Amino acid sequence: MKKVLSFAIAIAIPLLVGVVSALLTMNNMDVYSTVNQPPLTPPALVFPIVWTVLFTLMGVSSALVYNSYSNKKDDAFFVYAVSLGLNFLWSIIFFNFRQFILSFIVLVALLISIIATIVKYFKINKVASLLQIPYAVWVAFAGYLNFAIILLN
Repeated sequence: MKKVLSFAIAIAIPLLVGVVSALLTMNNMDVYSTVNQPPLTPPALVFPIVWTVLFTLMGVSSALVYNSYSNKKDDAFFVYAVSLGLNFLWSIIFFNFRQFILSFIVLVALLISIIATIVKYFKINKVASLLQIPYAVWVAFAGYLNFAIILLN
């Protein structure tokens, strides 16, 4: 039961970050329809689906680390927490403030923190590390979209 609870909490944390971020930016999501969009921009419906899957994978990943017996968990969770914070900030900066250059810088920092999380998790639980890879790939793709929006607008 304790393990199940740890997975539920670990999944709820990134999902909560996503929900709060979405609530704070929902009135400004029209930014996508007002800017020139780059090729490969997915339909708006894709974003909440992908983020829900990614946040769930992040939660499962962090629960695997939490349930390990490693003494390296604190460092790993610190980097993971930084990535959650940067993820949250990116949405606010991009959608609410429409600061595309600053949001790109935050996105680069986010990608670096995700890669650091992958490395730290790998030393603790390889599966946890692998579950972070889709997050890194999606954020790299988001970086392409963000950078292209800077260039096109």
